[in-house]
Amino acid sequence: MSTAKQTLTGAVIGAGYFSQFHFDAWSRIEKVSLAACCDFEVEKARTLADQHDIDQTYCSVEAMLSDLASRGIVLDFIDVVTGPSTHRSIIETILVHKSEHPNLTIICQKPLAADYLGAVSLVEVCKSADVPLVVHENFRFQPWYRAIRELLDAGVIGSTLHTITLRHRAGDGWGDNAYLNRQSYFRTMPRMLVFETGIHAVDCFRYLLGDISTAFAHMRRLNPVIIGEDTAVGMFQFAGGGIGIYDANRYNECNGEDARYTFGELLIEFNGGTIRSYLDGRVTIQRLGEAEMEHPYQRSRYGFAGDCVFAAQQHFTDVMLSGDRKFETEAEAYLSSLAVVEAMYRSAESGQWESV
Repeated sequence: MSTAKQTLTGAVIGAGYFSQFHFDAWSRIEKVSLAACCDFEVEKARTLADQHDIDQTYCSVEAMLSDLASRGIVLDFIDVVTGPSTHRSIIETILVHKSEHPNLTIICQKPLAADYLGAVSLVEVCKSADVPLVVHENFRFQPWYRAIRELLDAGVIGSTLHTITLRHRAGDGWGDNAYLNRQSYFRTMPRMLVFETGIHAVDCFRYLLGDISTAFAHMRRLNPVIIGEDTAVGMFQFAGGGIGIYDANRYNECNGEDARYTFGELLIEFNGGTIRSYLDGRVTIQRLGEAEMEHPYQRSRYGFAGDCVFAAQQHFTDVMLSGDRKFETEAEAYLSSLAVVEAMYRSAESGQWESV
């Protein structure tokens, strides 16, 4: 077991659209200070550094690691908030400088790599270097999923899963300008919806109900201005019994005020009743033979999707400070979620159920 620390010093690599949520979360977490921000477009890094009182900005990962060490600043963690195509080179550069930052942990945005084998290789590289790698998988930290997990653990709707269904309509992928105002690289991804968004559903399904043994998927593209798929229907068989259904597209719109608050509507059916979560974050319980009733719990409208980025980074911080390194989204374990996604793509090609 590692020795517990009192405070953490970190750095963030990446100053694109989603990094704003990371920087904001780190700024609200006690006992964490950011020493540096790095981005190839250094002006973006300077803008965020100014907003969050970060002293140093860099356009080179190597320069950042060497310069901080020369100043006597030893990093406890690096948060990688860049696209998947950059992760391997960034992490390999970090590992070269391990001696300057010997107790470093890396937390990296998903997707880890362009495909499952790339992710496996990246995990092995970090494991060989004895550098912990954690995935910034924040959806499972959305407050409705945490509340639902507590209800399931308490057995409020029974003990046997029948079906879990997630229906998601993002509504940000129609028209000639689809995705340009937020994450334009979505347009050129050969694997898009399931690879980029469906992984969240898979991980949440596994968080709530355990491992998935087989998967089936049908995928297609509705908007011709993009390369990859923007709609999919997936089915899953859980190792412990029961079926999962993922019904999603980014073309059509939902009927809620904010499609990006809950990212879908969830239905969980057990032998004793049903749990539902709605687009506004409400969670309800309906036991067999009884009326549906709302389950009271705390949920936030601040930040991203119930402030799940903050919750994910607070969990990371708590584990780091405890010294036990038992992260919920430790990368080697996270490969099980990525294996399900890979099975979905194989199924879309074969038209058959595929083993995970």
